[in-house]
Amino acid sequence: MTQDQLFLLKQDFMAGTRGPCYCPACATLEGLLAFYPQLREVLDIHYVDFPRPRAAVIAVVGEQNQGLPLLVVAPDPEAELAIAGLDVREWQGRRFLRSPGDIGRYLARRHGIGEPH
Repeated sequence: MTQDQLFLLKQDFMAGTRGPCYCPACATLEGLLAFYPQLREVLDIHYVDFPRPRAAVIAVVGEQNQGLPLLVVAPDPEAELAIAGLDVREWQGRRFLRSPGDIGRYLARRHGIGEPH
């Protein structure tokens, strides 16, 4: 893995009998991608279906970490500085962020975009 991986839920999913639905936290990050389209060039973005199990997510961070959004941090010395002080989780040596706020702060530090206020 050479790029950070961002996992988001696809829009207009069905949640049982409810829907179509969207994930507010994922929509926040979609807004960030709209504000800073250059992020699409430096992130490996995956859009995932709502129903579990979410095989693409499980393959990277395990079955217990299927909640989205999720950003998997690529092993890189610059990433070390960018994740300092954030709520970093780990699974089998892979580090990841779950909250939109921490993901936004990480992306600001790592890629020089505006930071959340």
